[in-house]
Amino acid sequence: PVEATDDAFWDQFWADTATSVQDVFALVPAAEIRAVREESPSNLATLCYKAVEKLVQGAESGCHSEKEKQVVLNCSRLLTRVLPYIFEDPDWRGFFWSTVPGAGRGGQGEEEDENARPLAESLLLAIADLLFCPDFTVQSHRRSTVDSAEDVHSLDSCEYIWEAGVGFAHSPQPNYIHDMNRMELLKLLLTCFSEAMYLPPAPEGGSTNPWVQFFCSTENRHALPLFTSLLNTVCAYDPVGYGIPYNHLLFSDYREPLVEEAAQVLIVTLDHDSATSTSPTVDGTTTGTAMDDADPPGPENLFVNYLSRIHREEDFQFILKGIARLLSNPLLQTYLPNSTKKIQFHQELLVLFWKLCDFNKKFLFFVLKSSDVLDILVPILYFLNDARADQSRVGLMHIGVFILLLLSGERNFGVRLNKPYSVRVPMDIPVFTGTHADLLIVVFHKIITSGHQRLQPLFDCLLTIVVNVSPYLKSLSMVTANKLLHLLEAFSTTWFLFSAAQNHHLVFFLLEVFNNIIQYQFDGNSNLVYAIIRKRSVFHQLANLPTDLPAIHKALQRRRRTPEPLSRTGSQEGASMEGSRPAAPAEPGTLKTSLVATPGIDKLTEKSQVSEDGTLRSLEPEPQQSLAEGSPAKGESSQPWREQRRLSSPSASGQWSPTSDWVLSWKSKLPLQTIMRLLQVLVPQVEKICIDKGLTDESEILRFLQHGTLVGLLPVPHPILIRKYQANSGTAMWFRTYMWGVIYLRNVDPPIWYDTDVKLFEIQRV
Repeated sequence: PVEATDDAFWDQFWADTATSVQDVFALVPAAEIRAVREESPSNLATLCYKAVEKLVQGAESGCHSEKEKQVVLNCSRLLTRVLPYIFEDPDWRGFFWSTVPGAGRGGQGEEEDENARPLAESLLLAIADLLFCPDFTVQSHRRSTVDSAEDVHSLDSCEYIWEAGVGFAHSPQPNYIHDMNRMELLKLLLTCFSEAMYLPPAPEGGSTNPWVQFFCSTENRHALPLFTSLLNTVCAYDPVGYGIPYNHLLFSDYREPLVEEAAQVLIVTLDHDSATSTSPTVDGTTTGTAMDDADPPGPENLFVNYLSRIHREEDFQFILKGIARLLSNPLLQTYLPNSTKKIQFHQELLVLFWKLCDFNKKFLFFVLKSSDVLDILVPILYFLNDARADQSRVGLMHIGVFILLLLSGERNFGVRLNKPYSVRVPMDIPVFTGTHADLLIVVFHKIITSGHQRLQPLFDCLLTIVVNVSPYLKSLSMVTANKLLHLLEAFSTTWFLFSAAQNHHLVFFLLEVFNNIIQYQFDGNSNLVYAIIRKRSVFHQLANLPTDLPAIHKALQRRRRTPEPLSRTGSQEGASMEGSRPAAPAEPGTLKTSLVATPGIDKLTEKSQVSEDGTLRSLEPEPQQSLAEGSPAKGESSQPWREQRRLSSPSASGQWSPTSDWVLSWKSKLPLQTIMRLLQVLVPQVEKICIDKGLTDESEILRFLQHGTLVGLLPVPHPILIRKYQANSGTAMWFRTYMWGVIYLRNVDPPIWYDTDVKLFEIQRV
């Protein structure tokens, strides 16, 4: 053990001038940190204590000299290196929350006074102060060198917000050094928060992260300006820079690493389970004018509180435009290759967008108020389509679908989808002429028919989104109409219906889509009506589905040898868009992190009925078997597709197998009345036209259907049912594991958590 008072020994760790964080990682190997932790714990404790002390001193003094700045940076790099090894050992977990040097380990030395702060709190407050330190991380407001240095303690950090945007109008001159210093401190902050990675997923998602809890509390006097700085830095970032294409080739863009770090810190501070949290009061006087004071005070986490209270239109516009600009960045790449710098942090942006919509309903309504929502929709569909074959990006698929599920619960989303789609982003999907609704359905069809098997649990969600928007879709293209019927055909084969307990739900969703469109949007949808008439045999087969046991067994015997649930045959694929590349599977050896299972669609959503005046009435949930029964397996879904097939085949003894009663129980509920009535009325008329005119020409029949009407001939329209996303601890836990998995994999230089014993997820190779 080295005495804590031996300054000469300890100073050598931070006195060196020319180190970078990469140097520190190279100079301090993992094996050495672990050896010190096991063999001379008091030295490791002293090192941490001393490093924190140096940061506190730097924050106190204001870091005026170059030497002080260097010491602060070196200490922060050293702590970034060491902290994960403290978190991975349960015996050390309390160390930073103890007050005395070397407490946490046998607790020798009780000389500190009762009010001493735990080490973690001192560290977090020092980081917060240092992030608003004039001439180090923010610009000094001094007029001349003669002025005395700004007093760190009386400084109002709200005047030093890093970037214009929400609640701040002044955009400071970009300063490379300040950006780099902020980035190093944010890296340390993120590392402090990462203790969450070393705890296994909690079944109810409950546990709060003590680091985040303290940092986002009223104890941190910089909470508001820091929240605003992070949000504005992300939303104001323009990777093109100065609006000149190819500009990034001339200037190295040093802002991007800061923006990325800011986005990661922001989403971690917003990791808050809104389903289970109670909201203690917060003093509403400090929030400034950008926040809505009329609302009841929100949760104790000030970052969540501030986010939920942003309310000015121009702030919403700034945030939405910023996120849409960054999400669209990879799409620009495709039609002007290399014209802009390609950003890599779209997953963090999607989590941020989700948090905004989830915690701030006014923001959600703002997004849906104009067709700006389509600037978010198109990139999400692009990512979903691009990632569909890649096992390592299954988390990205989930978050994209969750966002669309959340949006689809609002009527305005369905209405906005009717806007014609003219942007021609090259995507590996069939060419069509139509609206954003067509784009959405064509991409969903592609995911279902040619994605990998881990996506099966998302089918319910994908079809729920289509059901939610269907009553508002004015006119679907012929390509889209054929895709929907192809899905019905694939999902209503007896083999598929009988091979798993939940598969019939998919048919119910599709029938609901057809019923909504026929009852509420018949006039513009002659393409769909024509497709239904052409494929009428599918509906007759469903109505006459066999329910006797021999027929059930025969259907299961007939099942294909291949695990692909859907064939591409019968769906006229057509050529893909020009310039598109097929969705590629992951490169072998790609790292991915495991995810916890997501709740079934009945836990994820709550049924509401749309009344005559357009308002929603919540329906009492009916007792129904959960769509994802059984405890979640470690993996992306409760049961991957092959597994599910094995479990539900009658041969597996003691497992679920279909019975006559079971088939009858849902066959009797198939909502086929409206479609059967439509076929009854229209098929004879269409056949007559064909015979009379000797027609094989579609256009004549479509013309007839366009002018036809079914007024008074159909059953009374059913009330529209919307399944709205509802917050639940299952998704809160999913978001936590997904978010930390992304952060783990994205931080490779330096590899902060690599090869440490994380417990929140498993690191797997594809």
